[in-house]
Amino acid sequence: MRLVFAGTPAPAVPALRRLAASAHDIVAVVTRRDAPLGRKRVLTPSPVAAAAAELGLPVIRADRLDAEVTADIAALEPDLGVIVAYGGLVREPLLSAPAHGWINLHFSLLPRWRGAAPVQHALIAGDARTGASVFQLVPELDAGDVFAELAIDVPREATAGDLLSSLADDGAGLLAEVVDAIGAGSAVARPQQGQPTYASKLGDDDGRIRWEEPAGAVLGRIRGVTPEPGAHTTIDGARFKVLAVAPAPDDAPRLAPGALGLHGKQVIAGTASTPIVLEQVQPAGKGAMRAADWWRGLREATPVAGS
Repeated sequence: MRLVFAGTPAPAVPALRRLAASAHDIVAVVTRRDAPLGRKRVLTPSPVAAAAAELGLPVIRADRLDAEVTADIAALEPDLGVIVAYGGLVREPLLSAPAHGWINLHFSLLPRWRGAAPVQHALIAGDARTGASVFQLVPELDAGDVFAELAIDVPREATAGDLLSSLADDGAGLLAEVVDAIGAGSAVARPQQGQPTYASKLGDDDGRIRWEEPAGAVLGRIRGVTPEPGAHTTIDGARFKVLAVAPAPDDAPRLAPGALGLHGKQVIAGTASTPIVLEQVQPAGKGAMRAADWWRGLREATPVAGS
């Protein structure tokens, strides 16, 4: 089939590479425009744009799938559109431009966590299982019939970055199987079953650590917002980033929510239940460091303003 692929961030790259290696023909890759990155704000192609260039695929750069982009895609006469984390909505008439419409690789078990940040919300909510779904794109957000899905147990120590990378790799194979089935005329989709939940895009406040919550919720939030937007609290009025955490040992003393202490060689922080271990941190104005190294620079434990 003739495919149009739409995607932008790194988790979309495994799917692009998998389809590029298939028997299908990718006639265009749609991705968002180059964005300024780093302190010098250098215009940088998206990970998908960079991969497409490496693969020798034609690229359409667009932040919105407007009438001009729709006309460009329709002129290519695609059989199927494939979208993986593009960062924009596909509306009519583009939705119906490919002969088989569009399919979407989404990193959740639909209808749970429809929306922009499913992996992050799954971790924050403490979900024990998650996965990836390939579904038919429809006008309603992430509501189309599902062709295939894979389910996994959420690894205990996984951050959103870890989990998304794993699902992106596994989901690429799932997506390729669905594309092959659509091409062969054997694909069957089923309506979504269950009550939908929604995963809105995360903002900076989502990364604020709620020390007044139990340890499990604190750990889930920190892992769910790592690496983006990042977990943070305040110490002495300054922003303090928490980069890596772990459950505290059973013999660790309880501390007031947000209070810090030393247990053996581990820096621990209090929650509403048991404490957690801070493994890697980034104080204001400094680089990432081991929490134990940061602690050695302190004369005494400092309360954390976590609210």
